Amino acid sequence: MNAGILVPILVPLGLFALIFGIIYIRNRERMAMIERGMNPHIKPQSAPYQTLKWGLLFIGAGFGLFLANVLTRVLERTALAGGEDENVAIYFGLIFFFGGLGLFQSYRIEKKEVLDKE
Repeated sequence: MNAGILVPILVPLGLFALIFGIIYIRNRERMAMIERGMNPHIKPQSAPYQTLKWGLLFIGAGFGLFLANVLTRVLERTALAGGEDENVAIYFGLIFFFGGLGLFQSYRIEKKEVLDKE
């Protein structure tokens, strides 16, 4: 059978199943909350520093990627770089290093805020 015939049938069917499944699961979740005596319209509170943590992680990873790119270009100009395989380690190392520094800075900010509140 030709796959071109099945696509116009299966795509709308899959989309309908996806939307129906989301609505069905959301309704089941709300009914379970009502049975337990909870208000289903109140959203659970998120962690207050979650956005800060992710922001600093991505800033650190982006800075590490930028620095790795600059370092790779400088090494290529001075002919100290061996090849493409050796430069990959620079990228991964600096991304993880500066991403970790971003997470560490987030931890320090959170800890300072907690100590200031006490």
